[in-house]
Amino acid sequence: MIPPGRNLIHPHFIIITLIIAGITALFLGFTGAYIYSRVQQGIAPVQIPSLFYFNTLLIVASSITLIYAKKCYENDDSLMFKVSLWCTLLLTIAFLIMQIKAWDQLTAANAGLTSSTLASYMYLISGLHFLHLVAGIPFLGYFLYNMHIRMKDPVTVLVYFIDPERKRSLRILNIYWHFLDALWIYLILFFLVNYMI
Repeated sequence: MIPPGRNLIHPHFIIITLIIAGITALFLGFTGAYIYSRVQQGIAPVQIPSLFYFNTLLIVASSITLIYAKKCYENDDSLMFKVSLWCTLLLTIAFLIMQIKAWDQLTAANAGLTSSTLASYMYLISGLHFLHLVAGIPFLGYFLYNMHIRMKDPVTVLVYFIDPERKRSLRILNIYWHFLDALWIYLILFFLVNYMI
């Protein structure tokens, strides 16, 4: 029997921790393979497309707007909660579009998908990050859809903001989003350091 007053970790937090651990291991494996291929084969590293840096600003901005959305939720500010979630979604979509254009930049610089092993790794690693960000969009869309359906009048707005399950889901979404943000910054620094040394 669980002692009264003891705080337990919700299963959703355990799941997101395991997901993040798995993604981290995946990217560490691929970046390790990148270094191994570079050292073993003596291949010149690939220069980062300039749009990768611009995309960093977009993904950091999407994290900031999601943090603001969480604060608005905690302060029962329904209007700014909606605005900040929509901003997060639009910034994320902009990131995805610009990422496709960044791959076009790579191709234009004679660093196509099959031009070298390290170029292939750059596409693979950035592509995996792209897919993990795409996987988060339905959860963001879930909040936007629920807002539209449930927040009709002051009473339903109040019910929406006091729902502990929704608050927990928003915290988990924040954790996942900020993790992807930090992961992208790690990848940019990784490719940059590899190019410079």
